Amino acid sequence: MRARGFTLVELVLVLAIVALATLLGAAAVGRGMDGLRLRSAANGIAAQLRFTRAQALATGEPQRFTVDPAAHAWQAPKGRRGTIPAGVSVAFVGAREAQPAEGQGAIVFFPDGAATGGRVRLRRGDAEWRVDVAWLTGQVAVSRAP
Repeated sequence: MRARGFTLVELVLVLAIVALATLLGAAAVGRGMDGLRLRSAANGIAAQLRFTRAQALATGEPQRFTVDPAAHAWQAPKGRRGTIPAGVSVAFVGAREAQPAEGQGAIVFFPDGAATGGRVRLRRGDAEWRVDVAWLTGQVAVSRAP
């Protein structure tokens, strides 16, 4: 009578399948984390834009939010500054009249809540998030690009 068990080939095959599944799972989690960082950066910019609008309403003075795509940086009122993660491409579309310097963008909020309007686009790989500011109402919205 033969002893029951697994052959060496069967064991190696099972280990190879487990290793492949682990690699695929790790790759999926890594892409998921990149997506979360991108979304978090978009939500952070949206929060600072809302803060800038609130400052304009509270002070009765126009307030400016600036973004420098080349430097991956933004600036809001009251000395608030921040950076956008490396590896994320940044693009700004907005009123040229509000542009503080070449290559930089700005959205100005007015005391009545209106704004010059604009869009900040953050992209990494296939994922893109947009932060839009409506010029008439100053409303800030975050959305994932289709």
